[in-house]
Amino acid sequence: MILADISVKRPIGVTMIMCIVIIFGVISLYKLPVDLMPDITYPTITVSARYSNASPTEVETLITRPIEQAVAAVPGVEEINSTSTEGNSRVRISFAWGIDLDAASNDLRDRIDRIMARLPEDVERPTIRKFDAAALPVLIIGASSDLDPVQMLNLIEDQVKYRIERIPGVAAIDVMGGSQREIQVNIDINRVRALRIAPDQVISRLRAENLNLPAGLIESGNYELRLRTPGEFKNVKEIERLVIGETAGKLIRLRDVADVIDLWEKRRSIVRINGKPGVRVMVNKQSGSNTVAVAKAVKSELEKINQEIPQLRLAPIVDSSKYIERSINNVSTSAFYGGLLAIVILQLFLGNLASTAIIGTAIPVSIIATFALMYYFGFTLNIMSLGGVALGIGMLVDNSIVVLENIFRHRERGLGMMQAAISGSSEVAMPVLASTMTTVVIFLPLLFVEGMTGVMFKQLAYIVGFSLLCSMLIALTIVPMLTSRYLNISNDRKGIFRRFSEKVINTLLAAHRFALDVVLQHRKKAVFVLGIVSALALGLARNIGTELMPTADEGEVRVNLELEEGTRLSLVERIFTVAERVIMETVPEAETVFVNVGGGMGGGGGSLNSGSIRVPLKGSKERKRSSAAVSAELRRKLVNTPGAVIRIREGQGMFMMRMGSGNADKLEVQIRGFDFKTADMLGADVQTMLKGVEGITDVQLSREKGVPERLVVIDRAKAA
Repeated sequence: MILADISVKRPIGVTMIMCIVIIFGVISLYKLPVDLMPDITYPTITVSARYSNASPTEVETLITRPIEQAVAAVPGVEEINSTSTEGNSRVRISFAWGIDLDAASNDLRDRIDRIMARLPEDVERPTIRKFDAAALPVLIIGASSDLDPVQMLNLIEDQVKYRIERIPGVAAIDVMGGSQREIQVNIDINRVRALRIAPDQVISRLRAENLNLPAGLIESGNYELRLRTPGEFKNVKEIERLVIGETAGKLIRLRDVADVIDLWEKRRSIVRINGKPGVRVMVNKQSGSNTVAVAKAVKSELEKINQEIPQLRLAPIVDSSKYIERSINNVSTSAFYGGLLAIVILQLFLGNLASTAIIGTAIPVSIIATFALMYYFGFTLNIMSLGGVALGIGMLVDNSIVVLENIFRHRERGLGMMQAAISGSSEVAMPVLASTMTTVVIFLPLLFVEGMTGVMFKQLAYIVGFSLLCSMLIALTIVPMLTSRYLNISNDRKGIFRRFSEKVINTLLAAHRFALDVVLQHRKKAVFVLGIVSALALGLARNIGTELMPTADEGEVRVNLELEEGTRLSLVERIFTVAERVIMETVPEAETVFVNVGGGMGGGGGSLNSGSIRVPLKGSKERKRSSAAVSAELRRKLVNTPGAVIRIREGQGMFMMRMGSGNADKLEVQIRGFDFKTADMLGADVQTMLKGVEGITDVQLSREKGVPERLVVIDRAKAA
């Protein structure tokens, strides 16, 4: 074979090519983005709209239904789900896999433009957002300080936020908590009545005076000057002195009819960190950037900020890079141990250190070359791609063993080192090629699988196939070249490795010979036993559970609390404080106890009556209980909390959020119809039935009762 002949006769050139491949592979490895799962572009688009102070029924009638009717005709739509809450409409459109989401977004935008005239005038323009796993926060930072809440928030906004945003790979920063400054003008209704001033007049004067307006240009000598009229209020005194009217020749100022107070706005959310009020800072990474590298850079910057701004204490409370790094390290360690065991087995059976070293080169070179392919095709270093590497390690040495064994046979017949290498590798070149291609073809159908499964396993198929092709080239080039230089056969006394390996092989061959004799002497019985075993195996296969992804200990527990709709925020905070105290006493493994109410991202989607408590746990080596055991213990302690519905589960967000769903629910029952009262009764019946099923916990109804209302019915005749 020409390939073997060239490699044996030109060892320097082959060695240089191998070194170039190794260099490219190592550089690619350091540049590969690290993430938990492959980059999944879930075919989902969400249309959101805000209509302030509107009830869920009004939102559904005036906003949600027109949007649903408009987007239903977009090509490729498979399912439409909508949620109408107080002041918010959210329509989720699921498309068929493989559709061009950019084109679908443009179609949706055109459809929504057509119905804008049908929507209420006060509604904000609907926003369109595609699902992107990269938009999920990679780091949640907790900030605490002894400063005033307004000063702390201003310090974070002015001094901290921009320093994190400028870090390479950071896309956006979301700050929640603290208090915003607010100037309150409390009108005395008796005073304005006495002075015959309408409240609207006060509001319009405040709005008209608090402006900076351009006044044009004037010429002064040799210069042209720009005029401005600065009118924004600078302090409370200016607001108090504002003239809002005149009576009996006297000016009426704002302080005459109202009290102007410098306070902070009314709280609509709660952020608590380890029992104390704090500020939450969420860090989102850019799509395609290295999650682990971004998190490390942010944490390094936090250390500098803590030193330079001692008034603030910043610390990561939820760090997704820890679980990703731990998962990647586990897979990498398993792959390393697998390769090491493969080399040990080779030494055991070959009994020759030179032969084992020659074949052992196939594993690292093939893997390193695979990293170059991953970088070229835009893959990430995740558990699926590393799983492909680990899967292929055992098969990488097969071709080299076949080639080496045939070369060894020619050497035993007396051929020279170079001639044996050329002849031995040329004879088995076609069988090696056929064997490799049959294995690669097995993974070929995975490239044509559609949907989420195709996205996940496509990288695995590429990596296994490419690593096997690399191992074939190494077996037909590197192995003959090395054997022509270093494979010496000595007729002297055999070494201890060779004697031990021959003893093991002879023992295995003797056992195989005995088993084969028994089977051949009792053919019918052997076939009968084989049939029984196969039938039992098929029967047991029914008892094997099925899951999209395995349950993993992510080192986090999540507690969701929900109170009755319309509950005041002060009462919600009181219930959360009790639950927070119980968690601190029950979970000594907790690193942080993070409370979030009214802010989304697990905080009830903005509802003031619900929220979440996230409890990151210490590393698995530093604790004895798993996250599932901690969840079970907390469920027993918190399940009877009066006035609250509590759902507790171990964190499965890393997998679920990257699978295209922020919901970790294992089972969902849908009830469809046109009458809400009947649907509510059926939902309550189904909820009661499911609570009685063994193994089911935390049953939740998606439809809520709604916030209590007081209706003001205007008598049109009297009002006229």
